[in-house]
Amino acid sequence: MKPDEIRKLDAFFKRTFQNPQMQVKARPRKEDSAEVYVGEEFLGIVFKDEEDGDYNFSMAILDIDLA
Repeated sequence: MKPDEIRKLDAFFKRTFQNPQMQVKARPRKEDSAEVYVGEEFLGIVFKDEEDGDYNFSMAILDIDLA
């Protein structure tokens, strides 16, 4: 993803979840997605759909996290 897309997504996540600790970071070897964090805690991946320009956020929730 381009740096301006990452900045816009970063602002969106902070605003939407009302959490200034949320961060969207570029992935080292992937250009079609970025990583989402709260502080140092990895939350998931946000992908860009090149066909329609929309973004898709994917977050795995582990069973042990629900205990």
